[in-house]
Amino acid sequence: MTNKQEQIGIADLMEQSGVGFGTSGARGLEHDMTDRVCYAYTLGFLQYLAAQGDVTPGSPVAIAGDYRSSTPRIMRAAAMAIEALGYEPVNCGFIPTPALTLHGINHAIPSLMVTGSHIPDDRNGIKFNRPDGEILKSDEAAIRSQQVEIPADLFSHEGMLKTVVTLPHENPDACQAYVRRYLDFFPEAVLQGCNIGLYEHSSVARQMMGEVLEGLGADVTRLNRSEAFIPVDTEAVRPEDIELAGEWALTHNFDAIVSADGDGDRPLISDEQGNWLRGDVAGVLCAKYLKAQCVVTPVSSNSVVEKGGWFDRVDRTRIGSPYVIEAMQSALREGFQNVVGYEANGGFLSATDIERGGNCLSALPTRDALIVPLAVLLLAKEADSSISQLLMQLPQRFTHSDRLKNFPTELSRNRIAALSSGDFNQDKQAVEALFGGDFGTVKSFDVTDGLRITFESDEVVHLRPSGNAPELRCYTEASSAQRAAEMNQISMKILAGWGDKSL
Repeated sequence: MTNKQEQIGIADLMEQSGVGFGTSGARGLEHDMTDRVCYAYTLGFLQYLAAQGDVTPGSPVAIAGDYRSSTPRIMRAAAMAIEALGYEPVNCGFIPTPALTLHGINHAIPSLMVTGSHIPDDRNGIKFNRPDGEILKSDEAAIRSQQVEIPADLFSHEGMLKTVVTLPHENPDACQAYVRRYLDFFPEAVLQGCNIGLYEHSSVARQMMGEVLEGLGADVTRLNRSEAFIPVDTEAVRPEDIELAGEWALTHNFDAIVSADGDGDRPLISDEQGNWLRGDVAGVLCAKYLKAQCVVTPVSSNSVVEKGGWFDRVDRTRIGSPYVIEAMQSALREGFQNVVGYEANGGFLSATDIERGGNCLSALPTRDALIVPLAVLLLAKEADSSISQLLMQLPQRFTHSDRLKNFPTELSRNRIAALSSGDFNQDKQAVEALFGGDFGTVKSFDVTDGLRITFESDEVVHLRPSGNAPELRCYTEASSAQRAAEMNQISMKILAGWGDKSL
């Protein structure tokens, strides 16, 4: 090899490779996320932190990943970039994103998680964390502006490393600390008597979820572990997973079935009948159990959070954890003491330490899946009720969501922009014409993120391009689950016609 260096602008590389930033990191097709691209992005991330004084020479940088087929390769490319800048790569293994983030916060070191979350195995990504947690939108912009230097002979023409790279020996500290976080917070044997099904599939959280549930006294039955990656999306649960949960509930007499997405930051929990809870309802119950003072959630979340009247303040944001984190930080500056957040996918964030029963749950300002089923189970147990009975006590507002896959982001934006010109009467007429009288008269619009339409009936249709995949998402809300699902089905049929470029 020569010492010749190739200079690359991160912004240029994003455009050339097709691997851009989503809500909290880089994502793209597996074949576009070459070793060269991932190496360069890691350099850009660390150079930015160094300029901010957030990392010093020789500092450890933690790495972890999910169970996708391309994850080990990308982890190796990132580790090589870390070493190239004079830092020490720490291999935390295959663990949930919140476990890695917690490790970084506890040790005040940067970390990066190789994962594509819930999207299919032919895609992957890298989530970047500063020593204090997730990168925010301002950090993304600064990373894009970085110029990095790569040894010209390091990669093949296809962008793959020419040398064989071995990851450091796996460090178990992050895994152990994450499990202890819950076992030390909740009372010993608090879940004794609970019969829980653990849907393992290919979630990297499956082992630790089982350890915590059993460590708290639950009787756990492990279900459907898969060695092949399964793209479980907690906002658009697959029909086969709905069917499986119903069958398992009938067969095993579970109190609940729990699971998580691929990287363990979005939860799934069912009631005793195998009906999966919507993430934004589970998030409300978790916040209620933790006695939150201020709750932050995106504009797409169920309005039960306001209608329940349990919280001193509810703030709404754009969709994406960076926006939730920024709003939580703002609430802290205003003096709120118990500040939490959640997303419609169920991922739960905490900006402050939470004390309960003399024990402390440390702040974790990133999406976490594990706290949610624990809180829901214990809220039901405290009320001496089943989860379905607990849900019946909530204000009856129901949401449903689905997505059009492989729908170009730019086309989604253009179609939505045509309905949100800012002229209320013009937009009202266009929306009512589009939905053909199915939902009645428009009452208001909200363009915080995409287009959220509230009708005079208090029913809601919310349209939004996905922030991390070529998908058009549709959220609906109504006073019954059946009506919310019906609205979503009607909307999806209408939106399917948006792919016709002659419209």
